[in-house]
Amino acid sequence: MSYAAHKRLAREQPVRCAVLTVSDTRTEATDRSGALMKSRLAEAGHEVVAYRILPDEPERIAALLEEWAGVAEAILINGGTGISRRDTTYEAVAARLEKTLPGFGELFRMLSYEEIGAGAMLSRAIAGVYRDTLLFSTPGSTGAVRLALDRLILPELNHLVWEIARQ
Repeated sequence: MSYAAHKRLAREQPVRCAVLTVSDTRTEATDRSGALMKSRLAEAGHEVVAYRILPDEPERIAALLEEWAGVAEAILINGGTGISRRDTTYEAVAARLEKTLPGFGELFRMLSYEEIGAGAMLSRAIAGVYRDTLLFSTPGSTGAVRLALDRLILPELNHLVWEIARQ
């Protein structure tokens, strides 16, 4: 069966999504990346069932992922993917993934390279599955969020959720 035929089998129902912004400084009023995630998901017909802003503290991120897994079918995280001392979101997410989608980070960095050049290597974008829930972790800039959503996440979200649920 071709990829296109396989993808057509995926359900076309709204996906229940949760959005997490990881930031020590953003508030709901200033969280442009979280707002972009929520609006793009809604425009695509998906349901945002939860939203939160947390500081980059691995224990708090892990506890929230535990709470949201199973409630949401996909959790989209923005922020905390860099290499500074405070950037620990990657570790919190990677430690929970039961299956990884290495192509997400690889493709994100490739597409980002086309836009910003060698600085794309600073991103530790990652995705995978935790307790039958998709996790996507992207950088926190609105440009990175837009790129990840428009070129990678939204075109495949229904298909990925269908792949997890069908087994």
